Amino acid sequence: MHTGVKITAFAAALAATFGTAYGVGQGIDPVVADREPASHDTHAEPSPEPEGGGGHAEHESTQEGQSLPAGGLQISENGYTLDLKTPRIEARQRADLRFTIQDEKGRAVTSYKREHEKELHLIVASRDLVTYRHLHPTRAADGTWSIPVELPRAGGYRVFADFTPAKKGAENLTLGADLAASGPYEPKGLPAASTTAKVDGYEVKLAGGLRPGAAGELELNVSRAGKPVTDLQPYLGAYGHLVALRSGDLAYLHVHPNGEPGDGKTKSGPGISFTATAPSPGAYRLFLDFKHQGVVRTAEFTVHAGEASGGKGDHGKAAEETTEETSDGHGH
Repeated sequence: MHTGVKITAFAAALAATFGTAYGVGQGIDPVVADREPASHDTHAEPSPEPEGGGGHAEHESTQEGQSLPAGGLQISENGYTLDLKTPRIEARQRADLRFTIQDEKGRAVTSYKREHEKELHLIVASRDLVTYRHLHPTRAADGTWSIPVELPRAGGYRVFADFTPAKKGAENLTLGADLAASGPYEPKGLPAASTTAKVDGYEVKLAGGLRPGAAGELELNVSRAGKPVTDLQPYLGAYGHLVALRSGDLAYLHVHPNGEPGDGKTKSGPGISFTATAPSPGAYRLFLDFKHQGVVRTAEFTVHAGEASGGKGDHGKAAEETTEETSDGHGH
């Protein structure tokens, strides 16, 4: 057991920055696909959403001989900037997280396309990938977004804003900024690799794997008390949402299921299928949001890109907190 050390918010962020070297290895280097992968829903290389389309845009596939970029590593892209107004908060104390999205002229963006029933999706994750939040903040008329948060531990965090400006031809973007939580700091290692996660009496099994530089299929099956759950409820227009974060630099992949409720072919469980492309080999954390009996829960896994899953594995870490769905989002 490590002894907690009282540090300032700045020191927490500094420690987390140096800590990004943990578990990276060759994980931060982009790779070249062995063949041209099919198009897939990630935030790696966005393309404009067709007029009248719903949800995230279908992103361009990587051409052979090109490296696959990762998402969420930049604070500015395509003329837009994530301006985090509260870069430091106190751990274990509720505080308002405030930010704006600024355009190329420094003006706060006030008009967005709705994607998966929201104008903007906010992800907050600790640098050690133990704490995770999927939130939906409120936008004021002047373009300032805000939401109350309470982070359980001190240290460095990354804030991801996933959005598409309403401006014609604008692309879907995921911008990232650093957040520090001050307090007694106790670093934790990356949870062990797993293909099974248990959360609030539910068991989620993962089959398939992430493929570096090429599209691969992931299937997650939800059960409860040993019985398949076949009545999952739509959450944000889908039966499940999956976020993948690369250990080390927290490169971001936000993927969505193959199919959607009401399309005549997608079943409401127990399986939820996704297509995703890992930007490189390395360790990743997967966070699956699913809704059943009115409550949104999050199952989490550690996987290694390039290694197929589907066999027996250690139990994934259960969610630290399960909450009923609210406008504040959910997380653990």
